[in-house]
Amino acid sequence: MNAGQLAALIAAGFFAVGVSAAVFVLVRMARLAAAVTALVTSYQAGADDVLAGTRAAVERAEAQLARTGALADGVDQVAASMVDLHEQVSAVAGAARLIAVGLGAPVLRLAAAGHGVRHALALRRSGRLAGRGVNGSPARVGGSATLPALPDRAQRERWRERTERVTAARDRARL
Repeated sequence: MNAGQLAALIAAGFFAVGVSAAVFVLVRMARLAAAVTALVTSYQAGADDVLAGTRAAVERAEAQLARTGALADGVDQVAASMVDLHEQVSAVAGAARLIAVGLGAPVLRLAAAGHGVRHALALRRSGRLAGRGVNGSPARVGGSATLPALPDRAQRERWRERTERVTAARDRARL
């Protein structure tokens, strides 16, 4: 064997080792490609599920927006009606203010006087007012009405005792 043949043999050995390494790397790459393909396929299936859920959510949102639009139209109609009602009430309020300011006090005075006269006539007809003075006491003939006398000490004492009895009874009832 000469030097050229030895060099060819060494080169063939390195070539075989290089080809073996390349085959090994290609096999590993093929496995990696298969794993990546499986992973991408599973992600694609998950993405399809997510997209289906997203489509359903968008459809529900569209339905809600349609209902909201109908409600907004109804609110707009109510607002327009309220504006019309406000204008009508404002017109009536102006007239009512004019009536209240111009006629209110005299009409109230007339109504109060009428009520007083009716009440006095009713009392007179029932006989409760005849011959009576202030606080239902007999009237003096030819004199002015008398004021009732202040309660004496005995009457004040009876009132105090009665108040104490009522308070004690109320306290017992609470227990």
